[in-house]
Amino acid sequence: MTEDWRMDRIGAALRGKNPTVLRRLESGFAVIGDVQFLPGYSVLLTDEPAVQRLSDLPRAKRLSFLSDMDQLAEAVERACRRLDPDFRRVNLEILGNADPFLHAHVWPRFEWEPAELVGKPVWLYPRDRWSDQRFRLGAQHDVLRDAIGSELDRLRSTA
Repeated sequence: MTEDWRMDRIGAALRGKNPTVLRRLESGFAVIGDVQFLPGYSVLLTDEPAVQRLSDLPRAKRLSFLSDMDQLAEAVERACRRLDPDFRRVNLEILGNADPFLHAHVWPRFEWEPAELVGKPVWLYPRDRWSDQRFRLGAQHDVLRDAIGSELDRLRSTA
């Protein structure tokens, strides 16, 4: 993976150059997270780079984004449940504090997480989890990527 796509994640996705894209959805792109210390972490990116917050979208597009977020969350839940018996749940967040574009985080949560963190927001994990090479997205996550993508396909075919 090259670094340049990270400077314009949405533009790169629109050009077919963002390697984290799992599927194109109605309102944006389902992508797998750059870090995988919680395996299955995914993000829904809007397909409109200038949109900074959910309220910037017209109501119909806003509802479409929320529906896509729900669909990605269910796909992550199904894939993680199948791949890890210690899967617990997913947490959903639309924050927008660090990146200036609309996106939604889908965080799988597991029984094997440290006791002091399992019931808390993922942002309380130590900073080194975000930069540790062990958790960097790579070929070791191909099975997970395929599982989430397949679940998205199943959910969209039954919609």
